[in-house]
Amino acid sequence: MPWTTPKERRKTRSVKVGKVIIGGGSPVVVQGMTKTPTENISATLRQIMELEEAGARIVRIALPNMRAVKALSKIRKKAKIALAGDIHFHSQLAIAAIRAGIDKIRINPGNMTEEGILQVAEEAKGSGIPLRIGVNSGSLKEGFLSKPTKDRRTNPIQEVAQAMVRSALKTVRLLEEESFRDIIVSLKSPRVLTTVYSCQLISQKIPYPLHLGITAAGPAPQGIIRSAAGLAILLAGGIGDTIRISLTGDPIQEVKTAHEILQSLDFIKDRVTLISCPTCGRCKIDLVSVVSEVASRIEEVKLPLTVAVMGCEVNGPGEAREADIGIACGKKGALLFKKGKVSGKIDKRDLAGVLLREVTKWGQEES
Repeated sequence: MPWTTPKERRKTRSVKVGKVIIGGGSPVVVQGMTKTPTENISATLRQIMELEEAGARIVRIALPNMRAVKALSKIRKKAKIALAGDIHFHSQLAIAAIRAGIDKIRINPGNMTEEGILQVAEEAKGSGIPLRIGVNSGSLKEGFLSKPTKDRRTNPIQEVAQAMVRSALKTVRLLEEESFRDIIVSLKSPRVLTTVYSCQLISQKIPYPLHLGITAAGPAPQGIIRSAAGLAILLAGGIGDTIRISLTGDPIQEVKTAHEILQSLDFIKDRVTLISCPTCGRCKIDLVSVVSEVASRIEEVKLPLTVAVMGCEVNGPGEAREADIGIACGKKGALLFKKGKVSGKIDKRDLAGVLLREVTKWGQEES
């Protein structure tokens, strides 16, 4: 059967993280993560604010030791955004983080005991804090895989995915037995298809929101491509309530990439979409420079607007007509299109300038 439109979003329980609602039909939430030592309070706060400005609604911080948790107390007083604490191994760090004002705790059942998880859940329940059960393929306990660790590289995709699901479900049931249901679940692997399959499987078994991401996706551009490939499959299939992109590099790029993925799938419509031709031998102007200038200037514009920059007369006029504002270039200049109609001619020396002025004018008219 041919694919036509994205599936309806999977219905889940809603979970509150600070003032942010995840699941329950709420828009997909973009998360970021700091990459500073949490003990460096000024650097961490600066990165939190940068991530918030880039569009993150929740920021996760690493809490590997009690020094980091003590720094959290000071960070919490100044950071307005919802904060999630990333905890591994030590349940007491999670309990201390909850008491320090964290809004969500991520626990990894691959490296925390059941007793520790229940201790965290008890503290979280008393404070109204949700838990994310974060299962990673790289930290699965041995019992969940039929083959020993040394052979993991040869394990088939389905076997690893099923093991990840079993691990998550075991922890979900453990929490449910204690009447704890403020749960978010994530299943992540560096392998795109393992992540996709595991999320598809568990989405049929639990009512809780899913946090999506390809872990250890690598540097840009391959990390961006791998993340987009996996998340697009899931989101278009109606699966996913919050996302975080994991790149080796700038955390701000992670948040921007997340927004680009959501915008490409029409999940968000509050930013400018830029369409531009790849150029070929027919292009007679320096289109790359024009597109570069336009792209850098419209990045922060909050308008549901499509802008097209096309380089020749083949597809140019058609693509420009389909955009809200567009130009179709020729040898000496370009035709300007607005709302599907020719609006005038532009000299090739002022292509970017005219487009940017039209975007500004559009915003003024819409406000």
